[in-house]
Amino acid sequence: MGDYGRDVEFGYFLVPNAGDPLLKTAQAADRLGLDLIGVQDHPYQRRYVDTWTLLSVIAAATERIRVFPDVASLPLRPPAVLAKSAASLDLLSGGRVELGLGAGAFWDAIEAYGGPRRTPKEAIDALEEAVTVIRAVWGGAPALRFDGGHYRLKGAKPGPAPAHPIEIWLGVRGPRALALTGRLADGWLPSSTWAPPKRLPELNARIDDAAAAAGREPKEIRRLYNVNGAITDGASSGFLNGPADQWVEELTDIAVGYGMDTFVFWGEGDQEDQLRRFAEEVVPAVRERVAQERAG
Repeated sequence: MGDYGRDVEFGYFLVPNAGDPLLKTAQAADRLGLDLIGVQDHPYQRRYVDTWTLLSVIAAATERIRVFPDVASLPLRPPAVLAKSAASLDLLSGGRVELGLGAGAFWDAIEAYGGPRRTPKEAIDALEEAVTVIRAVWGGAPALRFDGGHYRLKGAKPGPAPAHPIEIWLGVRGPRALALTGRLADGWLPSSTWAPPKRLPELNARIDDAAAAAGREPKEIRRLYNVNGAITDGASSGFLNGPADQWVEELTDIAVGYGMDTFVFWGEGDQEDQLRRFAEEVVPAVRERVAQERAG
């Protein structure tokens, strides 16, 4: 495993705190030239606005940046309706929507909101079914039928079609879920907090093996990375905590040495300052360094 050769992209991880200047921050990310905005999806969190509502408002108030849930809580988002929502927003925004999808976590909170409590096996089974259902709703069949253990379609009518082929990115970590990613998904979306660089070769290899067994090229699968830390003016205090040149070196190494191609920044501290520094001091330098290392 190493560099898959995909173009590098950069995004911003927007925490949907109701009291924060969410729209202003999203517009700044758009203006600063980032490629993506991801919003975490925890409907049971009382301080958060609804993720899909926020994504819709962001898409309406920006010009070019793409939006996605990072990642949608599947147990509280029925996949057929989620597919309809994603396709609708993609159509209305001119093709600026992707879909991050998670099997579920925080089961007490999910159950409190009326969602199902699933075992780890059930959660991955449901995730696989959901990918099938979502793609069916985006397809062109006149009437959809699917009889799964968790989801069913009984003559459902699809449409409207999305404006572009929406990618499905799975935020997963276990062996079965990584194999599912390799077989069926368009991308993998881990976080640096639970998938540090030293684990990436092992986890990527599981995806690659499953992709090859399914007749797919591993490079077809996007590798996104939620990166959490702080850009500072002082000395380094660890991975992704230090000056901009440290960030440039570490993200370049992760791209060309560990195969990750899309970095979604979750900054600590002053969000306005961190976003600006990431977009102006880190992003262009990483693009240049990756291009130089690949050319070399």
